[in-house]
Amino acid sequence: MRGVLRTAVPALTVVFALSACGGGTGTEDVLSAGGWPGRHSDARNSNTATAEGIDDLAPGWTRPLGAAVGSPAGIAANGQVSVTAATESGCNLFSFQMDSGRKRWCTRLAPAVTTITPVSDAVANIYVGEDGGLLSFNEHGQRRWRIPVSGSPRSAQFTSDGNLLVVTHFGQVNVVDPQTGQLEAPLFDLVPVPTLADGQNLPRPASDHGLPACFGGSEDCPVATTPAVDTATDRIFVTVWRPGTDRSALVALRYTAGEDAAVTEEWSATDLPGGAVTSPVLSADGSTVYIHDGEGALWALDAATGQARWSHEAGRAGAVAPAVTADGLLLVAAADGSIPLTALRDGGDAVDVVWERTDVSPFGAPAVTADGRAYVVVEGDDGLVAAVLDTADGRTIAEEALEPSTGLPVGSGIGPDGEFVITTVDGEVVVLRAPQSA
Repeated sequence: MRGVLRTAVPALTVVFALSACGGGTGTEDVLSAGGWPGRHSDARNSNTATAEGIDDLAPGWTRPLGAAVGSPAGIAANGQVSVTAATESGCNLFSFQMDSGRKRWCTRLAPAVTTITPVSDAVANIYVGEDGGLLSFNEHGQRRWRIPVSGSPRSAQFTSDGNLLVVTHFGQVNVVDPQTGQLEAPLFDLVPVPTLADGQNLPRPASDHGLPACFGGSEDCPVATTPAVDTATDRIFVTVWRPGTDRSALVALRYTAGEDAAVTEEWSATDLPGGAVTSPVLSADGSTVYIHDGEGALWALDAATGQARWSHEAGRAGAVAPAVTADGLLLVAAADGSIPLTALRDGGDAVDVVWERTDVSPFGAPAVTADGRAYVVVEGDDGLVAAVLDTADGRTIAEEALEPSTGLPVGSGIGPDGEFVITTVDGEVVVLRAPQSA
């Protein structure tokens, strides 16, 4: 299967190009069928991959970027790794080959790009935002298009018809043709834009205004998380901190395609304690959306109505969006390694603890493979350790010590052949893989 995937990507490129030149919309299904194409892997933000895992990790390669990294890498189906870094000069968007770690290309964009995970489609085109703009590059680093937006885009998603969904940190919702960059639906503003009733000649905020607040969430950064999309219904879930409120809400939108394409709001959950603070995550069937509140609890809400089904105390505030497997297992952790790794099972109106590893406190959400392997970074006896756990019972299958200079992880992902890809706050990309390919 892996060999088929690698050889299928060039063929897909030809099909994609022909569809774009044939007079159609050019929006065939561009959802990536492998790799880790977005910040949380897929449209439902599940932190799960289609690749099978590796039970014995070995060092692959490490590449320093020369500056801090604030977002996970995106990994295309062909293994191309795209990552951003807060460099003072030179490139701040990089692309590396998975097999060798060789830099394929790099470029410099406006500073806001360093808070964003580049998103890949099935033919390794990437989509990434900067201050006031959204751009696309092909796999060779050639710019395909750039369009202006209000604010700085968060990590993108795709709709069921293959269009690109981009929500900026100001709350502007854009639905874009990935081939042309043209809008496919009228703009939708989650935060009301000023009108004449608000006064004349109001100053327009700079496109990077409030970006530092996105790391904690506030009214200065209305949308601080990555939206989730149910591709069966085109229902969109996003957190929004609206003016005059004291917390962020979870909002459900609906995208309707066609000649009268539009984005509309369906419901808003405004009363979660401390607000909705993590990226929303969907169950595999799209019926439930999971989100953490500002006081540390994980909530399950009905995706159609926003009604709460249950909540579970995660231990403390600071949890990250859980990994949610296709069979309904939720793996809960914290960004700072402060809570034990816990596996939950959604029972509909209640939740059960399946297992808990009190001796394992991952830095960030696990990255989960198709065959039930959870990749995590934890504190070991002599520093950080990359570990593989069995999601069925939580037992440790393998461990590999990371280099002391690696630094704390800011995100992880899974390559098309099961590689464990880690980005660190100190500015390194670390890849571990099977020993025979190391």
